[in-house]
Amino acid sequence: MAAAAQEGLIIPLLIGNADKIHIAARIANIALTNYEIISVPHSHAAASKAVELVRDGKVDALMKGSLHTDELMSAVVDHDHGLRTDRRMSHVYVMDVPSYKWPLLITDAALNIAPSLVDKLHICQNAIHLAHDLGLPGPKVAILAATEEVCVSMPATIDAAALCKMAERGQIMGGTLDGPLALDNAINVRAAHIKRITSNVAGEADILVVPCIEAGNMLAKELEYLAAAEAAGIVLGARVPIILTSRADNTCSRIASAALAILTVVGEKTRKATKNPAGLD
Repeated sequence: MAAAAQEGLIIPLLIGNADKIHIAARIANIALTNYEIISVPHSHAAASKAVELVRDGKVDALMKGSLHTDELMSAVVDHDHGLRTDRRMSHVYVMDVPSYKWPLLITDAALNIAPSLVDKLHICQNAIHLAHDLGLPGPKVAILAATEEVCVSMPATIDAAALCKMAERGQIMGGTLDGPLALDNAINVRAAHIKRITSNVAGEADILVVPCIEAGNMLAKELEYLAAAEAAGIVLGARVPIILTSRADNTCSRIASAALAILTVVGEKTRKATKNPAGLD
């Protein structure tokens, strides 16, 4: 938070127990002179207050601090007082992988545990919106499974085929979808060629849509810890973007995640102003 503020990306508003915030700031050698603090007794109250400020139009994004993700998201998804929209919320990692030719978007690796076909529709559309906000107008979306063949015993492959047909019929807009694709032929042209896959997406994917949270979580962490990838992440589909920082995240990741939030705020306002919900040019 402090690093993103020093870069001029955000204006922090801190919510929590004021005494604990000041103690943590002293330990981290961070001056809080220019930061507004709203003191509440505990973490549940902090989550509720943060959501209230969004509903009142006083903040443009949320960033998780030391409270548990479940505490924050429980307030966000509350039926009566939360931040739900007509879209399913989903998490997207944006990863700079040294061995890949451009940034990779991976979704959903943090929020939806076992997404249904309808959930995956929203997961795809949210990621496409983010790609547009990053300056990529026609992202290539690979729907991942363990094989590139549709197999009745593997539900992920059937969902992938259905999502591609939905995109053909305009139910998912703004990107090119293909699937099922195994990871190798989604990101490697040679692998796709060997398997005789003819596709505009195979070997050229911008977005990887995983079948479940375990697959996405392992993929993202493998890239980060074994392939030296830099990662930023954000939750989309709520009234405002939500940055779910981890205690293991480094400063670069936190700053990049804040930058993502800014881009999504601007992108969403543009889509609403132009009455272009799909973000199409």
